[in-house]
Amino acid sequence: MTHDHDATPAMPIAGTPDCERALAEVYTFLDQELGESQRAEIMAHLEACSPCFEAFDFEAELRMVITTKTHSGEFPETLRIRIEEKLTYLRIQGSGGVGPDDGGEPGPGA
Repeated sequence: MTHDHDATPAMPIAGTPDCERALAEVYTFLDQELGESQRAEIMAHLEACSPCFEAFDFEAELRMVITTKTHSGEFPETLRIRIEEKLTYLRIQGSGGVGPDDGGEPGPGA
């Protein structure tokens, strides 16, 4: 399904299956965890949909900044650990997993 983005250049059209699917797959796409056909579908959508491309581009750039900063030693090791814990927590929540009894979020000593 395709749609005209000229009417709303800044945001994807809510309820559009192509946009919703592309945005729902942003992390699996960036982690290269999609099959070839799924990846090709998302790529085709991104090439045709600038709002979705901008969202993907933002997430990709954010990951690059985090990776650069985590390997440059520009911040404390404890912060890197907290970021890794939070990302793990978010991945578990996204996959339907259950976290610790304190609401699922990793604690400072985890």
